[in-house]
Amino acid sequence: MENIKLTLNVKADSLRTVKEYAKRRHTSLSKIVQKLFDEIVEQEESEDAFLNRLKQEPVAPEIAALRGILKGKVPDDVNLWDYKYEYLKEKHGL
Repeated sequence: MENIKLTLNVKADSLRTVKEYAKRRHTSLSKIVQKLFDEIVEQEESEDAFLNRLKQEPVAPEIAALRGILKGKVPDDVNLWDYKYEYLKEKHGL
């Protein structure tokens, strides 16, 4: 994969500390930043995969039977999948 040059503005105190950290770990600042970026990408992709799996799950007939009972009492833009996703995410500590 191709590397791209990136310029960052950081606090001088933080930079000094991170440089010392990198030196103790025998690594570079670039590798530290790349590792952080990789972790963020991995987390985002795992959340997307979870959401995609969740959207493919069928809604139980008992729940589907409740659809429409609140017609006019809640906004039309409410998405059942969003609420189910948030509930399961909280339930499982994700």
